[in-house]
Amino acid sequence: MTVTIYGLGCRSTKKARKWMINNEVPYVERNMMEEPLTVHELQELLRMTTDGTDDIISKRSLPYRTLNIDFDKLSLIELLEIVHQHPRLLKSPLIVDNKKLQVGYNEEEIRQFLPRKVRKFQWLQWKMEHLHPLEG
Repeated sequence: MTVTIYGLGCRSTKKARKWMINNEVPYVERNMMEEPLTVHELQELLRMTTDGTDDIISKRSLPYRTLNIDFDKLSLIELLEIVHQHPRLLKSPLIVDNKKLQVGYNEEEIRQFLPRKVRKFQWLQWKMEHLHPLEG
């Protein structure tokens, strides 16, 4: 399964890319400034969120602060069309596979994109190194 990293060329996107390479996780990268997400793609991402647009919209972004729009009064389609036109409204990176979405780079959470057998092997390896049987 291939992971997709939607990014804006920021430091967090570079960290995600480096992590994928170091852990041999197949991925594709898409610069959202060069190729903005379509409204349909944004809808697909929203299906994976917990808190909807709050999960993926960056309220600290320059466009959010300067567009002079009351985002709370927009319909979902209107909001997604504005996000399509202003990709910097999105948090970056958005890391996605068929079932999972991670917003931003997080050293612990990104491990969810490792194949299950790799995670299990690493867990067993850690257990062997850190847990010692009781002597008695």
